[in-house]
Amino acid sequence: MTERDLTDPEYYLNRELSELAFQERVLREGTDDRNPPLERLRFLAFFTKNTDEFFMKRVGGLKQQIDAGVTKTTPDGRTPKEQWVEVLDTARPLFAQQSDYWQSVLKPTLADEGIEICTPDELSEGDQEQLRTHFEESILPTLTPLAFDPAHPFPFISNLSLSLAVLSSDESDEPTFTRIKVPPNQPRFIGVSGEADRYVLIEDLIECNLDLLLPDLDIRDVSKFKVTRNAEVRRNEEVAEDLVDMVEEVIEQRRFATVVRLEVDADMPDGSLAILKDQLGVDDREVFHREGPIDFEDFFELIDLDRPDLKPPAWSPKPHPRLGSLTSDTRDEAGSIFDEIKNGDILAHHPYHSFEGTVQRFLNAAATDPNVLAVKAAIYRTASDSKVIQSLINAADNGKQVAVMVELKARFDEKNNLEWVRQLEEEGIHVAYGTVGLKTHTKTALVVRQEDDGVQLYSHIGTGNYHSGTAKGYSDLGLLTADRDIGFDLTKVFNFFTGPTLDDRFRKLLIAPVTMRERFTEMVRREAEHARAGRRARIVVKINGLEDPSMVEELYRASTAGVEIDLIVRDICRLRPGIEGLSENITVHSIVGRFLEHARIFYFENGGSPEWYIGSADWMTRNLDYRVEAVTPVEDTRLREQLRFILEASLADNRRRWVMQSDGAYEPVSSDDGSVRDIQEILMAATEAALDHGHGPGMVVDTDLIEEALLVEAVTETETDASSEASEEAVPDADEKQAHSDGGVSVFDVYSEYWYRPDSETYDWAVRTAQGDRRYFKTREGARDRLQTEYK
Repeated sequence: MTERDLTDPEYYLNRELSELAFQERVLREGTDDRNPPLERLRFLAFFTKNTDEFFMKRVGGLKQQIDAGVTKTTPDGRTPKEQWVEVLDTARPLFAQQSDYWQSVLKPTLADEGIEICTPDELSEGDQEQLRTHFEESILPTLTPLAFDPAHPFPFISNLSLSLAVLSSDESDEPTFTRIKVPPNQPRFIGVSGEADRYVLIEDLIECNLDLLLPDLDIRDVSKFKVTRNAEVRRNEEVAEDLVDMVEEVIEQRRFATVVRLEVDADMPDGSLAILKDQLGVDDREVFHREGPIDFEDFFELIDLDRPDLKPPAWSPKPHPRLGSLTSDTRDEAGSIFDEIKNGDILAHHPYHSFEGTVQRFLNAAATDPNVLAVKAAIYRTASDSKVIQSLINAADNGKQVAVMVELKARFDEKNNLEWVRQLEEEGIHVAYGTVGLKTHTKTALVVRQEDDGVQLYSHIGTGNYHSGTAKGYSDLGLLTADRDIGFDLTKVFNFFTGPTLDDRFRKLLIAPVTMRERFTEMVRREAEHARAGRRARIVVKINGLEDPSMVEELYRASTAGVEIDLIVRDICRLRPGIEGLSENITVHSIVGRFLEHARIFYFENGGSPEWYIGSADWMTRNLDYRVEAVTPVEDTRLREQLRFILEASLADNRRRWVMQSDGAYEPVSSDDGSVRDIQEILMAATEAALDHGHGPGMVVDTDLIEEALLVEAVTETETDASSEASEEAVPDADEKQAHSDGGVSVFDVYSEYWYRPDSETYDWAVRTAQGDRRYFKTREGARDRLQTEYK
């Protein structure tokens, strides 16, 4: 076969359009009637929240490049201007779909269930009077009408603010434009007195009472609008005199940044629209006409209504079975969690396992245990009322050495992190702010403890932030370990935060930007070599984004070598699967559920000696080259079994899983037999089952739900030899009994009672294991190897 040019743009999807494809999948959850009504509303609100950030970050960045005259193309061959045009054209129908579904389906559905969102004119006179009184007493004093006329300049419009554009006149015929900002510190939903779950939107209430705010004027039109500004405001870190001052300046500059989107009422008159376009500097492409409510993010308020019948069954994170008995944070029991970790690594999986009962307990114990000498932590994002920060302060108060790395450049959390920096420094804690040219994205903590046999290091390496709030809604993993090599590696990482350089020699951890790219590249290439040699070769990776062109190239080469590759990529993916002769061995999956899939898991079969990793990094250029990241091996067989369960159950999901086509479009996976396999429901059940079993692993693996066979332990030398020999065997069709060319009998004949052909469009072979489980395979070679491993 002719060598392909793997830099050809036709082999790469566009990053921005790929992210919009993910937002479309989020929107589809909001319009899926299999979800209860308030769950659908939650996804509509998330769609608004996510696309607001997308426009601020990604569209803002494109507009910056256009204004700077940048014409360099991305790996998919598009200039910034071409991307900008396609993004706006792709986003427009998504917003229309959101509005239409709310107006025509979800709003009436909620009304039928007793949750009504009304306009004031739909209410009785008595209700209108009551609301008018409420407006006059509680809302009117907070409003500030800002006129635009020869005596008044055009008012500043803040980012993401919802506003009313009012055209009015007095005796003259020339209308005046007035902007009224909807107060963000008032509830968006105003309850109708005496009516349970009946509301009017505050913007509608303001509109119908404008005569109180603008008396003696002829109101010609009232329209709503919302402005989105660019968040890609940066300063050169190399010349910044002080990182704290620089971040504060960036926050301030964002307030006045370029407008990248203008959302307006569908019927806004040309006069109001022309003023907004001219004064805000937007063109027609950047204007989005909306039917119904413009901003859905505030609809999160309705999700909290006490209507369990309109939501999925409630889920409360559970204690980890191995830590469930540790119910106290007192000084007397603080050491018990360290004893438990020393007895064997612990894998916490949030939100299935409680953050407070695992990670927070670990930090609390470090703060109170008299034997702890030092505590170190890297904070990227944390809650505004963070108990994590409080435990670090408590540790300092108790005489521990405490060092904290707080990433000031964590986008949209800069202000929150600045406040934590100041509080930590006031407590006398050494705080590092970050490093020039890099963001610190790693989620790690290190505890140094004096014990009878010397100083022991206890580590936490996670895939998610030290944030108790997101830990209830994000699916993340964290390893608690007393592995000394990992502890020494983390010591080097924390020394880098306060010292002059980052070491590039690590015992076990993969650390970006010094070793991670090289090691991941080596492991992908190694799988390709195993495949060429006829040995076991498979890659399964679960990440949030696959954007790095070099990693895409490596995966393409591994696929052409015969490596079977499953990529579970939540959102951005540049790689095109299913291209004949290039990526036909690659399947790209995406899971969208009630919890945001945020964990990163890496599996390499390695010729029968598997390697497993978890960590904070995606396969994106920013993670591999421009952030400090940490990925740890998982070596404990019990924990590998849990990771295997997560991956295999994910690949078997037929409720939340989507599969990408080679053109970048995603198709939802459905059940052929009516059975539903929802990965998140499966993991909730597995967590509860583990609690029922008492002390033990974090989840009970249900092998009936698993359709693959990822290795947890290395196969024995004999099994490896058998597998290699079997790879040269001519495997017969399932319905035939065919002898070997040397007169021997096929392994399928010898063990005929242990395999069968399942009724499945995905898997052609099924093998019954010696333990009575079933394993499913796409190829005959996979089934043959399993039979050899199990029985020969």
